[in-house]
Amino acid sequence: MRWALVSGDGLPVSGLLTIFRNVVDRARAAGLLDVPVTADLGYSWRADKKGFFPRGLPGAEYPDWLRVSDAVPVDLPVDEWGAALDEIRADVAAADELDEGRRAALRQRIEAHTDAYAEYFHRWFTDHDVDWVVAINLTLPDAVFVTAALHRAADRRWGDGRDGGVLHWDHDLFGSCAIFEDGRRFYPAAPNEFTPLPGSSPSDRWAVISPALLRETAAYPTDLVPELLTNVLPLIPDGGLEQRHHEFLGGRGIDPDRPVVLVPVRVFAVKGVEISVEVFAAARAAHTAAGLPEPVLLVFGSLDEDPAYAGVVRRAVARTGAGSAIHFLDGVPVSSHRDRTGTWRLDEVDLLRLARATSGAVLFTPNQPDVETVGLGPALAALAGVPCAVTPYNAFDDHFGPEYARVAVDPAAPAEAGAELSRWMAEPDAGLLRVNRALVRDRFPDKPWREYLAAMANKADQPPGGPS
Repeated sequence: MRWALVSGDGLPVSGLLTIFRNVVDRARAAGLLDVPVTADLGYSWRADKKGFFPRGLPGAEYPDWLRVSDAVPVDLPVDEWGAALDEIRADVAAADELDEGRRAALRQRIEAHTDAYAEYFHRWFTDHDVDWVVAINLTLPDAVFVTAALHRAADRRWGDGRDGGVLHWDHDLFGSCAIFEDGRRFYPAAPNEFTPLPGSSPSDRWAVISPALLRETAAYPTDLVPELLTNVLPLIPDGGLEQRHHEFLGGRGIDPDRPVVLVPVRVFAVKGVEISVEVFAAARAAHTAAGLPEPVLLVFGSLDEDPAYAGVVRRAVARTGAGSAIHFLDGVPVSSHRDRTGTWRLDEVDLLRLARATSGAVLFTPNQPDVETVGLGPALAALAGVPCAVTPYNAFDDHFGPEYARVAVDPAAPAEAGAELSRWMAEPDAGLLRVNRALVRDRFPDKPWREYLAAMANKADQPPGGPS
């Protein structure tokens, strides 16, 4: 089968794209997917992602199996287009406060852009003879006209009964994504009349990644019932470090005996990177006081994504004095590769291999309890067989629970967690780490996705989850 990917994230180094790669790996291993996958990562409708709007970064590199569009279907000056996007998104989020005149005007502004994207999507799907579109987080209203356009294009391509359609794959939904900007919600707390939902097209299928999201959808005004398909985790091969790992460390001046501690998140306001910095600084101090090699911290994200929040993180780095041991990776690629300067950029799997080989750790410290629908940091630590330090967050109990052995981080006293993490890194409890790995493999099984992929590929047997 042939896939298209439409992602609402607007970043080429999104964790969602990495999870999608894990699904692609399973589909390719089963001989079910033709590559390359053609993709639109949302650059042209995410004006809030300033560094990538509207065409992505010039010279951005992608794996061979992914072909990324840089199309901008509207014909407006960039500044005017960006302002229009921001205004529409803000009005959709505040729809309950609009009078009827402003609501009518908002409908007109949405409709003014929907046809251009519908035509673009339909032409794209036709040109690439797409069987299935995987639409990641398009239910969230970053650009409601894009979601409406996707539905229209799907009706044109699959409305006559052609096999295939759109799989809406949601990792966040309205209630779960409680992100605020200037004191106001970035997204509405619940669907409203301006937010298209899966189920408007007969070819729609819907999947969510957690029981909490599944429960939330029960109150949505749509007849389509989603499938629960938990995240697919990466495959981490056995064995020690290879040449690219050593070159990566050497290029950053990191001795191979230094423990590598990972923060597998973007530098974005709710991710709590400042807490990770404090925990790491305390672990570093404890390690060096004990005569152990100085750890190094690798933060997956870029300080350029959210400049205001980056100031919070920079101040934490300066306050701890640990800056010489902290590296921001400016986004982790979907697949490891040499960039145009010949420098290795390592993917999530290779970075986890570094943490495993150097007796490192993973830090996962969201600073708000209600914005992570899963939070894969603890899962990645378990797969790599390294300890994990975690702040309290709501979804942890659903996906990991009290059986998962971790260093509990009190955001008000992160130094205590850092000292404990240092002890665990120095003398890891192999039994507890094995329990963590078994628990994670049980909570994130491959079988549901394997069965779903097989059904997608079988033209005579559509996958479950169609309209009731």
